[in-house]
Amino acid sequence: MSKILESRDGPVTTITINRPEVRNALDQEAAADLAAAFRQFDANPDARVAVLTGAEGSFCAGADLKEMATRVDYQAWAGHENGPTHPLLSKPVIAAVAGHACAGGLGLALWCDLRVADETAVFGVFSRRWGVPMSDGTTVRLPRLIGMSRAMDMLLTGRAVNAQEAKEIGLVNYLTPAGQAVAEAQAMAAKMAAFPQIAMNSDRRSAYGQQGLPIGDAIAAEMACADEARRNEAQSGAARFSAGAGRHGRFDDA
Repeated sequence: MSKILESRDGPVTTITINRPEVRNALDQEAAADLAAAFRQFDANPDARVAVLTGAEGSFCAGADLKEMATRVDYQAWAGHENGPTHPLLSKPVIAAVAGHACAGGLGLALWCDLRVADETAVFGVFSRRWGVPMSDGTTVRLPRLIGMSRAMDMLLTGRAVNAQEAKEIGLVNYLTPAGQAVAEAQAMAAKMAAFPQIAMNSDRRSAYGQQGLPIGDAIAAEMACADEARRNEAQSGAARFSAGAGRHGRFDDA
């Protein structure tokens, strides 16, 4: 049985970590396969949005600590340049979280653009207990997402953050009943895939790129990111609006 499963529904790709016997912890083989799945999604012109989830009620429990403890050639996948969280893809990925998203699994969820969690979701830096540092971007992405004070609370205490608290502090974007996170994320992905893609992805690229830049430089970079969409999508979109699409705030036919 493959440790990483992929399925396609039109422009939406669903990638599933398939090691439920260890709460979908990633060993080196699974991490390499996950990274390859992301690269394949990014390179496929017919794939527009991906959903990342875990099999059988858990998202990802991070690195496989049993492998780390026994394998003499162990290489930390989280921060490795060929690991699954290293590259910024050119297209969005939505995390659909049930059960545990802890340690490296938290890092995977943070790496995604959006997070949909069901009410069973639990987030935490549980590796704090075992002396395993975060090396997957968590110490960078978490403060940017929820603020320094809340991030320090999670990083230093290693405590569990339940789904409701995660939604309240901005760690989670959308909260669903148990068992519905994947369906909700896939429906959201389908809506995103239906938008004009150049503008959506250029705005995404600008939002990531502006962090740390002076405002003038950030706005200039935004203009540069937007250039292709202005040339290829904006005029036809304005024409559809002029013809009546979106009239009276109805966007279902836009």
